Amino acid sequence: MSFSHSPSGTPAPTDARIDQLTAWLSTLGLVDIASRRPASADASFRRYFRLDVLPELRDRLGDTLIAMDAPPERENVPAFVHVQGLLLEAGVTVPAIVAQDVPSGFLLLSDLGTTTYLQRIDIDNAAFMYSDAVDSLIKFQLASRPGVLPEFDRAFVMRELNLFPEWFIERHLGVQMDEQQKAALDAVFEAICANVLSQQQVYMHRDYHSRNLMFLERGNPGVLDFQDAVFGPVTYDLGSLLRDAYVQWDEELVLDWVVRYWQSAKKVGLPVNPDIDSFYRDFEFMALQRHLKILGIFCRLNYRDNKPNYLGDLPTVIDYVRKTANRYTVLKPLIKLMDEFEDKAPQVGYTF
Repeated sequence: MSFSHSPSGTPAPTDARIDQLTAWLSTLGLVDIASRRPASADASFRRYFRLDVLPELRDRLGDTLIAMDAPPERENVPAFVHVQGLLLEAGVTVPAIVAQDVPSGFLLLSDLGTTTYLQRIDIDNAAFMYSDAVDSLIKFQLASRPGVLPEFDRAFVMRELNLFPEWFIERHLGVQMDEQQKAALDAVFEAICANVLSQQQVYMHRDYHSRNLMFLERGNPGVLDFQDAVFGPVTYDLGSLLRDAYVQWDEELVLDWVVRYWQSAKKVGLPVNPDIDSFYRDFEFMALQRHLKILGIFCRLNYRDNKPNYLGDLPTVIDYVRKTANRYTVLKPLIKLMDEFEDKAPQVGYTF
């Protein structure tokens, strides 16, 4: 979720949900209903609209607010409200909830602007922007308590990993694995799972990356799309941030930023691996788990949800997968599998 991807000139859809949302907003007396325009393109079933605040209320509420439409049968609005409170309590900048109708799946939120990290970040400003993002991440992790969020356990890890064979290998590439290939992939999955489940656990955003971080002049960054937060491995969000599917950096830079996080995290008592080489291995295995999941999700968004734009980011994610797997003996069978899939991929018009 980011409040910037859809052009404001796009006509707003008309449907029963929009009628419901309009009726609810009308009862609040906070915004100009006629000013409603799309505010973002989301990978979920949520929709966001930007509305102008009534002139007499702008000193208190700002110029615009964001209305969230999250169908309750498809989206977990109570989780959004719950995690928003955790982040706010931890000192992280998140949208304020101005009004809510949770049973209907409607929220009215403060507007964190239109500039994502992805739109602003470059080689000249990346160091300070990632420094701000790491500071906010550490605040959230320091607030961690077990039992408050769902646990990122073995079943969770494997469910995510299995998106890779289901949607990327079988659906996207059209490849049916034989028993030997399945066994090889299962062994890689077990190695990844063993590593990530051995890591210490903290609060985990799950999508802490350049499209969900908003650049702000004060309180940078603004954090969005946090409703799926869980309690899981300490390196997950760092992997999401620095091995971003949408922006890629030289390995030397990434290593430097990982070391800086590790030093800061140790200093404040976060449960990171005390050895930097071991911590970097943890970071790499965790990022790989996420990238295999992402390959499946991006393909599912295309084939199931008719959202093809994410396919353009597959090459970046595949590059991450190959480079990481090539660095560790236990992961190298994944390279062999990718090579075997590549031999069949031209049949579906796709190359690695």
